[in-house]
Amino acid sequence: MTKSNPGNFLEDFRQGDVINHATPRTLSEADAALNIALTGARHALFSADSFAQACGFPGASLDPLLVFHTVFGKTVPDISLNAVANLGYAEGRFLAPVYPGDTLNAVSEVLGVKQNSNGKTGVVTVRTTGFNQVGEPVLTYVRWVMVNKRDESAAITDAPPKTPAPLVNANELVLPPGLDFSTYDNTLAGSPYRFEDYEIGEKIDHVDGMTVEEAEHQIATRLYQNAAKVHFDAHGQQNTRFGRRLIYGGVTISIARALSFNGLANAQLMLAINGGRHVNPLFAGDTLYAWSQVLGKEDLGDAGALRLRLVALKNQPAHAFTDKTDDGAYAEHVVLDFDYWAAIPKR
Repeated sequence: MTKSNPGNFLEDFRQGDVINHATPRTLSEADAALNIALTGARHALFSADSFAQACGFPGASLDPLLVFHTVFGKTVPDISLNAVANLGYAEGRFLAPVYPGDTLNAVSEVLGVKQNSNGKTGVVTVRTTGFNQVGEPVLTYVRWVMVNKRDESAAITDAPPKTPAPLVNANELVLPPGLDFSTYDNTLAGSPYRFEDYEIGEKIDHVDGMTVEEAEHQIATRLYQNAAKVHFDAHGQQNTRFGRRLIYGGVTISIARALSFNGLANAQLMLAINGGRHVNPLFAGDTLYAWSQVLGKEDLGDAGALRLRLVALKNQPAHAFTDKTDDGAYAEHVVLDFDYWAAIPKR
């Protein structure tokens, strides 16, 4: 008999299940500072109260990706403690700013369960919503994750989910109340380029690289209270496919997004996640580079919105814009393909 929780395996999930996740998390300025230290994030809107106030906010809100990772971390003990890998994201929308002192909790609904042909694993799809302390939704997204079975002989009734939407439509994007870019300071933000300066199809080499250290990625993942075994248990990972710990994909996203500052400094406010895939593993000691492509533009009135594809590479500078091979497979250096909307001031 044991009182510890081994986590859910594939056969424990049922389509329609609603899971209320444990451990609400109050985020502070210290969390924001540590997130910057670990990822290199440097967008002014989340770095300086004075800059945020000049843009119509009461102060610097928390980086939307810090919010995303915190909400994601709440779900791990119930959804992906026994995961092989997190496979992708879709239909992500940031619904309200989160400020230091706000408390986040998460609820997930199981959208689908499907066993893989090997009979050992399967894919679970969930929609997670993050709420603040007054019950206001601040974030919602869909993700799908490959999960191990506890018992290979257990029968699984496949319940495939509805295919997620390929992107969040512009009319679903939510600009924070009070947003005012009328006195926006390009110099303090770090770039002269605004909405009108970007062209659909344009590619941007973000130039800089960052080597990910073992301790750093583990501290970052612990900051988000993500308890997935694949990121921490070196002994337990010895006999797995890669024989070592994987870097949490959210760390990859945040570092790549931080690198994108060089070329997209004014595209500060992430509004939505259209889709994302971790296509190759990232390990401690790898150096991350990134490039972006402008996929779309929308005028939202008080701001513009850029639809951006962020591609992260390991151990290869971005200037070659490495992507997929001729047969449609991702090249071995590509670790992340992430599609999102970001607000940007207009002229």
